[in-house]
This record gives sequence, structure tokens and C-alpha cells, in this order.
Amino acid sequence: MISAHLQTCSAPARRPIALVAASALLLAAVLCDCSKNSSEVAAAGSDPVVARVNGVEITQGDLALAEEDVGADLRAASPEAKREHLISYLADIIMVTQAAEKKNIAESPDFKRRLAFLRNKLLMGFELQEETKAAVSEEAMRQTYDDAVKSAAGQEEVRARHILVDNEDEAKAIVEQLRAGGDFAAIAKEKSKDPGGAEGGDLGYFTKDQMVPEFADVAFKMYPGQLSNPVKTQFGWHIIKLEDKRTKQPPEFDKVKGQIEAFLSRKAQTDFVTALRKTAKIERLDKSPAQKN
Repeated sequence: MISAHLQTCSAPARRPIALVAASALLLAAVLCDCSKNSSEVAAAGSDPVVARVNGVEITQGDLALAEEDVGADLRAASPEAKREHLISYLADIIMVTQAAEKKNIAESPDFKRRLAFLRNKLLMGFELQEETKAAVSEEAMRQTYDDAVKSAAGQEEVRARHILVDNEDEAKAIVEQLRAGGDFAAIAKEKSKDPGGAEGGDLGYFTKDQMVPEFADVAFKMYPGQLSNPVKTQFGWHIIKLEDKRTKQPPEFDKVKGQIEAFLSRKAQTDFVTALRKTAKIERLDKSPAQKN
């Protein structure tokens, strides 16, 4: 199934506080390091200055960096409120950073260690982005889509309803009720313990590998309109009604383009890191020779 082959994980709406704090630390270092050059950049007209705090200029580019850092918290804010919040956020960073500089905190071993770590993470992110750009093209996405469609060609899928109950006797009684003319959807709503019972037991279309074997083996041998005898699975006893059977149709390219792009991005990054690991010399000094083997 192409959607399963190209499945992605959605990103969380909010990042952990520790990560936000770490990002703010790196942003503060960037602002302080770049403050001497900000007027030159602004003069060139490529990054206009929007505010100045104790002599340190905040540019439009700085606002963009700050929004990357805390933008998820500002989704409901108006554009003007968001802008005011970002300027205030950057101003706080500059003021607190200047206070820290007076105490020479930047010279402490712990700060230097964390700054080096964050610098490495940032470099890693930029390098992986470069690898992604090289791998994700319209041609590559089309080829991935075509390959997935070919692998799923001719795959059969069915649409079925089911009623799930706890024991065989209850299942047999429901089968008799249905064969006597009972309405499947109505009985499913009344008696099925499956959450889908509220939808009349409708499972939609599915392929054989999407269901437990005991259920799938029966469903895919049925014909449309047929009612099964009770079927036992690990979830209980099922009564199945087959609604339709067809050859699975792949989704349109545009509908899964985002998933394909994410899949190729992850693959490119994974392949790149895997190749580096093969040639890297990684020494474990925290293990004895016996543990290493």
C-alpha cells in the first residue's frame, strides 16, 4: 500500500523547554557575535533594522530566527502581536546576554561545552539539509511514486462491516437475527463492542495484510452481500458482511507528494549518516576489551 510505504510522522506542536532554552542560548551567541556587523548589513539594505537594544541592533532576519525558535507558541497571535512578542523576546535575550557577559559566563567551561555542542547540532542540520536538497527532486519523487504504484499493482481490497462481541453464543444469536432480516448497521450500533460500531460496523476498504489473519482469510473469500458465520480472533467473535471487492487504486501523485518528499528526505539523511559510519573511526573508551567484543 503506497500510503503505508510512504507513511510519515507528524512533528509535535510544541518543543521541549530544554530545546527552546538551548536554541535561545545559541541565538543569543549569534546576536552578540553579529552585533558589530549588523549596521553594515542593514546599510546594504538586505536586512533592515527593526529595533536597537543597548546599542545592539535587531534586524528582520533576527525576527525570522526567533520565530523559528518560538513560532509554535504564537500561532493564534495576530501578525502585529507576533512581531511585538518576537522583538520583546530578542530584547530580553540581548539584555540578559549582556548581563552574563559582564560576569564572564561565556568563559566558563560549561558554557563553552554547550555552545560547541549546539554549534555541532546546527552544522549537522545544515549538512543534512544539503543532502536532502540533492536527493529530493521532482524526478526522484515521480520515480518513487511510480515504483510504489507498480509494487501495489493488482492488489485486491475489500470493503466490509463487522459486529464484534465477547462470546460465540452471542455471535450465533446475532447471525440468526441478521438472517431473519435484521439491519446490520443498526445491530452493529446496538451490540458491537468495536468503536466502529457507531458507524454501523463499517471498516471501509482494506487490503488483506491490514487485518489479523483469521479475519482477513474469511473476508477475502466472501462475495459482496455475503454474511459470515462467527469468526474468532484475539479481539473476540466477529460477524462479517462483505460490501464490495475491487482492485486497489493508488492515490494521485499530488495527494501523496508531501509524504514522498518526507520519505526521500529521511532516506537521504539516513543513507548519508550510514555511509559516514562505515568509514569513521569510533573508539569506545568506556568499555573493557571483553565488553567491546
